[in-house]
Amino acid sequence: MTPRVKIGVVGVGHLGSLHAKMLSEMQDVEFIGVYDIDAEKNMAVAQEFGVKPYLTYDELLEGVEAISIATPTSTHFGIAAKALEKKVHTFIEKPLTETVDEAEQLVRLSKQKNAKVQVGHVERFNPALLALEKYHLNPMFIESHRLAQFNPRGSDVPVVLDLMIHDIDIILSLVNSPVESIEANGVAVVSDSADIANARIKFKNGCVANVTASRISQRKMRKMRLFQPNAYISVDFSEGTAEVFRLVDDADGIAKATMLLGQIDAGTRKRNIVYEQPEIKEVNALKYELELFVKAIRGDGEPVVTAEEGKRALEVAQDIMEKIRAQKVRL
Repeated sequence: MTPRVKIGVVGVGHLGSLHAKMLSEMQDVEFIGVYDIDAEKNMAVAQEFGVKPYLTYDELLEGVEAISIATPTSTHFGIAAKALEKKVHTFIEKPLTETVDEAEQLVRLSKQKNAKVQVGHVERFNPALLALEKYHLNPMFIESHRLAQFNPRGSDVPVVLDLMIHDIDIILSLVNSPVESIEANGVAVVSDSADIANARIKFKNGCVANVTASRISQRKMRKMRLFQPNAYISVDFSEGTAEVFRLVDDADGIAKATMLLGQIDAGTRKRNIVYEQPEIKEVNALKYELELFVKAIRGDGEPVVTAEEGKRALEVAQDIMEKIRAQKVRL
């Protein structure tokens, strides 16, 4: 029987305590302990899950094979680099690092030390998106809206890195083509950085993504719409649902559809418009991504969201923020 993976959590704030809870429930994990610079919080979370509250990060690293980092973005690089130097596999909450240069260093270090890195882009594991795995997705136009009500707790991070980067990562995973150009604008309404931002990302294959993120909305929204030849797909990340409208010309496709909406007679053949609601499986996205991280450690496969993918999402996010800053200077 393969030994359980010894893991610790660094940073036990709101998100880190959720990491601790998920890891404590996983059979393939030996949850070793936690470390946080806040001694009181460190002790409280350790007691809650029956693990050791490490007094120093170095001490925690000596006892683990892997760590999960849920600290402020500005600290990701230093904490992760130290772990990778010791060949400790590393899960890092998004965004991967604060700068692209730091991300590149972690990618190199991961390869040099043969230590695996997975980036916590949790929306990749949203049940609504997972339900689309059986479909051939080849979007040529994408529209996404990620809107949230204002929360002072996250206002120190630009909305592009806090919210929009979720959709950037998903879009980059769906479009198999390099980015050709980016246009962006944003406005700082209640904080020092943009609170609402919009970006138009054009890919070399012709696909265009129109991405909007806001943290000053009256209502929450996390939706994405995909348009491609013969299909329109709608994803609601908040509700965990997906809808597919597509054209089919075979009896099997009609039989599997939730509803037949009509028929198109134009062209060389008749085609049917069908509506489908893909089956949604109950999945805890955070737990699932951590389970896949552990699976990658125990086997020979790559993590689902690699350091290279985390770096690519950060590159696009930083490009968007640069264009927003340039716009502000012009004004």
